Amino acid sequence: MNLLNRFSNAHHFQNYEDFFNNFKLNIPDNFNFAYDVVDEYARLEPSKRALVWCDDLGEERIFSFAEIQKKSNQVANFFLSHGISKGDTVLVILQRRYEYWTTLMALSKIGAIGIPATHMLMEKDLVYRMEKADIKMVVSVNDDELCTNIYKAAKKVPCVQSIATLGKRAGFIDFSQETQAQSDVLSTPYAAERKKSDIILIYFTSGTTGLPKMVCLSQRYTLAHIITAKYWLNCIDDGLHFTLAETGWAKASWGKLFGQWLCGSAIFVYDFHSKFDPDDLLKQIAKYKVNTFCAPPTVYRFMIKTDLSKYDLSNIRYMMTAGEALNPEIYRQIRQKTGHVIYEGFGQTETTIVCAAFSEYVDIRPGSMGKPSPLYYVQLLNDEEKPVEQGETGEMCIRLREEQEGLFDGYYHDDNLTSTVKYDGYYHLGDLAYRDSEGYYWFVGRKDDIIKSSGYRIGPFEVESALMEHPAVLECAITGVADTQGVRGQLVKATIVLAKGYTASDELIKELQNHVKKTTAPYKYPRVVEFVNELPKTISGKIRRVEIRENDDEPQNR
Repeated sequence: MNLLNRFSNAHHFQNYEDFFNNFKLNIPDNFNFAYDVVDEYARLEPSKRALVWCDDLGEERIFSFAEIQKKSNQVANFFLSHGISKGDTVLVILQRRYEYWTTLMALSKIGAIGIPATHMLMEKDLVYRMEKADIKMVVSVNDDELCTNIYKAAKKVPCVQSIATLGKRAGFIDFSQETQAQSDVLSTPYAAERKKSDIILIYFTSGTTGLPKMVCLSQRYTLAHIITAKYWLNCIDDGLHFTLAETGWAKASWGKLFGQWLCGSAIFVYDFHSKFDPDDLLKQIAKYKVNTFCAPPTVYRFMIKTDLSKYDLSNIRYMMTAGEALNPEIYRQIRQKTGHVIYEGFGQTETTIVCAAFSEYVDIRPGSMGKPSPLYYVQLLNDEEKPVEQGETGEMCIRLREEQEGLFDGYYHDDNLTSTVKYDGYYHLGDLAYRDSEGYYWFVGRKDDIIKSSGYRIGPFEVESALMEHPAVLECAITGVADTQGVRGQLVKATIVLAKGYTASDELIKELQNHVKKTTAPYKYPRVVEFVNELPKTISGKIRRVEIRENDDEPQNR
């Protein structure tokens, strides 16, 4: 049993056009995910599997919806006992611990706002978030460095009234002990006053081009993930879905919570703390018989370097990717080694899935982000805010409807910032793409990352994809540097991390340049090449091209 038909007309459509034109959501005015999904499953099918959790120490926990309901009630009573109420903000840093799911549902039940964050935040990052979001309470994993940073940061920010962690630690509330002592019947439910417009989550963006922004997501946003989970991730009733994402990032809401439970699928969580090991990951996928799997391209890149034949992956029905554009070479090797194609999807923290290879209706074009979700009318606009012609590059924009489902409500307490992306009837994504003759969208790059050289506009992704096909390249980033000769305006620069067994040399540079010339338009080849040990990245793992550009004070022409 699943709840899809209660909140949408989800069924099999005849084709993509039928899907795009006729899919509809049904969102009650008083919708609340915790009450209307979790508690409803607990009422209708209490033993239904909700969460399968294991860690790298061998511990395992499997939770039914009835258990999630009771434990979230205990956590809700814990929050109420510490003065947390409707509209209050709580910073949640629980990595992949199972307490994350009961904590978010507890906050939903009392109308408070969860702000998920990564454990990699330093003291200054925590102070910034606490102050900007007016944080009232912090709940975290019991990690020495993290808790030290939280403790120091909280002392500097008066709005933070209490800090809690999983277990005993000086200066912290023992979250585990106190929640266990609470009643599993919610004492003062706010169910009667709930609204679909209530904010359930705030995410800080990853900050690839500036300071993180606070993205507000309402209760109605959660139902828009029916498209994400059913039609892109292909989650199945009583199946098991695995999205490899830490809960501090919006991808966890895409693949580790809302849409999966609406589809009736259990969520698989592998809580690992050591360095990422593809072999460990594959062992868990095989052991627990995962049905649907989603990971960023970087993970697939690691997977193809291991012996996939050692693992029984027969239970996997679909593989998906998002988070960054998928290089066609990775797609090709995964298909060759596993027999599975990878369904690509595209979206932002501010949205649900915007474009995707929806498996039933959209054929895969390796490297393409697919076609638009029926929730969005996507338009490509030029710098004059005019629609571009087929094949021309433009900024991806969503034409706003009166009640636009699946889109953020705005940036928290910052109407001015919201107005820089929502204006003239559109939400501007800041990503550039082009649309081909069959209606497929192709990612070009972030608007800020476009290189202007000799009158050409060059997107980094196509050049990066070409370089990634060369066995010497493990990772790379394409940016523009000033042409000191004043001829081309900007030069294309490649910053490259080499694969094992390769050494930087002038000969290798020439080889890579010639490879790009043969693979894509010759004018796009990198005239500047720098080899580095690692690329600058955000704490979410996204490449910070802006940092590379800032450090290029002395461009070197080759």
